[in-house]
Amino acid sequence: MIIIGGGVAGLMGALAASPHPVTLLNAGELGQGAASAMAQGGLAAAIGPDDSVAQHVADTLAAGAGLCERAVVERIIRAGPKLVDTLREYGVGFDMTGGVPALGLEAAHSQPRIVHATGDQTGAEIMRALIARVRRTPSITVLNATALRITTNDAGVTGVLARHGGQVIFLEADRVLLATGGMGGLFRHTTNPAGAIGQGLMLAMRAQAVLKHLEFIQFHPTALDVAGISLPLISEAVRGEGARFIDETGACFMRGADLAPRDVVARALFAHQSAGHSAFLDARCIGRRFAARFPGIQAICVKAGIDPARTPIPVRPAAHYLMGGVVVDSVGRTTVEGLYAAGEVACTGLHGANRLASNSLLEAAVCGAEAGRHMGGLVARPLRTSPDVAAGPVPDASPLREMMSAELGVLRSTVGLARAAEYFARLAGQNPAAELCLRVAEAALERQCSVGAHAIAEPLTRAA
Repeated sequence: MIIIGGGVAGLMGALAASPHPVTLLNAGELGQGAASAMAQGGLAAAIGPDDSVAQHVADTLAAGAGLCERAVVERIIRAGPKLVDTLREYGVGFDMTGGVPALGLEAAHSQPRIVHATGDQTGAEIMRALIARVRRTPSITVLNATALRITTNDAGVTGVLARHGGQVIFLEADRVLLATGGMGGLFRHTTNPAGAIGQGLMLAMRAQAVLKHLEFIQFHPTALDVAGISLPLISEAVRGEGARFIDETGACFMRGADLAPRDVVARALFAHQSAGHSAFLDARCIGRRFAARFPGIQAICVKAGIDPARTPIPVRPAAHYLMGGVVVDSVGRTTVEGLYAAGEVACTGLHGANRLASNSLLEAAVCGAEAGRHMGGLVARPLRTSPDVAAGPVPDASPLREMMSAELGVLRSTVGLARAAEYFARLAGQNPAAELCLRVAEAALERQCSVGAHAIAEPLTRAA
């Protein structure tokens, strides 16, 4: 078995597959390049005394704008409380109060249910504990390598071509789990690692797996407005503690809707900034408590010359999370025999058109483990391999970011989507990343109305 990706989904998959042997491919050292480690707010789970799985399900369905799969939502949300216990057993040090995990509030949640660690370092703490557990598990071999191609034959997956130590190697396998994250790095500004350009989606496309809902890309409204592609995130939990949006005049332009669903807030900020205004997150009401509650964000702000207790924080929307991806079933199987997917690269049906805050770590952990357990329980399939196949061209995001940001960003238009599709089509034959962008543009054109994270500026008509 091979797992591609060393974030929460991949690590949970490898642990769940134990004691069956697993080779885990990661492009760098474990913990590097994984968006999981950057997750600040936390993990959503209905464990509070006034909360329930039913309420969490209802909030998730509402955020998903009618496109969630209810059975999937119920299955994953129901697994949340047990997952918190499992992660604590793995050594995750969640913040505690009165002997139970402390709970934060984020946008579109009806109850405080965000389990967090070290204030705003939840992803990093979960990754620390899972990496330590993986390194103590003898059935897991970690290989510093970059997957180039998933090989298949008529019976399904046969292995992975990868670059390791400057050489292209072939690893034979009848089961492969994609846990490669998202595609935010295809945009000019993202909260993802800059290298997250949808490599797993490209691998799945070349293996002929079915993809779905690629048009639903969530833009986080509060990325720190500094130079660069990968922007630091200012967690939604800051607004949960009382911070509010203001512009350069000091006006609270969200008029009390600061904790509205992310797509609503991102569009409001985009519109306000497009009208010539600046946008800030005013956390001065939190005062000196800010540094203790959000030590990571405090450090980020200080590095940028900002004291959140005294100065509003400049923010902007940035590409954050792909709700769609490789279509999978309840155990992570794709439409290709032997190929699985979990985490942001997968389309499970949990998120619909708009992800509810902090459901991503929940989904990655639950679905990664489900896929790992199922893979580990299968009988090996005889392989007839073809290791001499070519790896193919290297994906390049640099000529794509401006068009993706201009036409497939927070707000879209028919004309712009058609222009983007035409541009990407010209590059797709030589650049796998352009082929992925073309699929995104085509999915956006196919969607005939605004819904969730897919917002259009005028009535959308099918392109000729």
